[in-house]
Amino acid sequence: MFTYLFRRILIGCLTLFLITMIVYALVRNMPGTPITQLIVSDPSRQISPENMEMLNKIYGLDKPWYEAYWIWLGNILQGDLGDSFKEHENVAVVIGRRIGPTLLLSITSLLLTYSLAIPMGLFSVVRRGKPDERILSTLLYMLYSVPSFVVGIGLLIVFYQHLGWFPPGFQSDDYDTFSFWGKCGDIASHMVLPVVCYTYGALASLSRFVKANMEEVIRQDYIRTARAKGVSGFNVIVHHAFRNTLIPFVTMIGLTLPGLLSGSIILEQIFDWPGMGQLFYRCISDRDYPVIMGMMLMFSILTLLGQLLADILYAVVDPRVTYN
Repeated sequence: MFTYLFRRILIGCLTLFLITMIVYALVRNMPGTPITQLIVSDPSRQISPENMEMLNKIYGLDKPWYEAYWIWLGNILQGDLGDSFKEHENVAVVIGRRIGPTLLLSITSLLLTYSLAIPMGLFSVVRRGKPDERILSTLLYMLYSVPSFVVGIGLLIVFYQHLGWFPPGFQSDDYDTFSFWGKCGDIASHMVLPVVCYTYGALASLSRFVKANMEEVIRQDYIRTARAKGVSGFNVIVHHAFRNTLIPFVTMIGLTLPGLLSGSIILEQIFDWPGMGQLFYRCISDRDYPVIMGMMLMFSILTLLGQLLADILYAVVDPRVTYN
């Protein structure tokens, strides 16, 4: 296992290097620069050619992308992510402010998804072919086929515009006047609609994933043997069949790691949620290169760690799997 981990880490470092270099090249070659985007956002600001040249030099925009990349990489190896062009703060501070709101949505949605999808998948296997199972499967397919931004806009129209129940944003204007539990309730009320949009699509796909794996397992000989011995249906499904579907299931858990912090650009814009998705959209619009690269570095590392974690969990769940 140690040799395998060492080899994977080396491959991961090379992959990370290639990802960051390609992304840096793409970002630096996008039309416009942080300075030109500033002028576009505020046409009243006019910058002389001399000042433009000076600003390009200050921000390091006067160098070709490949030279600027090596400077950025050297700073990263020293633990310096640089400063945001837009907010004039360290990139780690800018990103750190957005992690909390994104984790609130992603972790809540993940817990709801797994706590609902597993029973739904098991129910679909037990009631396979029955009318209630067909109705549930049809509803799940319908949910899976509807884009999340359409559902998000519809929820805002019904529950906020007409009923005034769940407002968008992260907190109310008078948030600071609330007690501790009042603040918790205020944030929770703002979370309801985004969490619903985050959850329903994953719920449909994951429940189908559980059902598909369970249907493959229950056709095995040892399941028929257990039933022939008089084992109850509940024990056959939960203790025998479901335990053997944990291999692909646990592997999927490892691959969800990057999604915990990536956020959703469209949904966070719709619900005015100050998370990672909204920050990424803003940085792309403003050509805030340091923040874009800081976020891409974090997402790339999480993706590589998630894949490594999935492989390790695969070996933990199935002792027959060995790595060398």
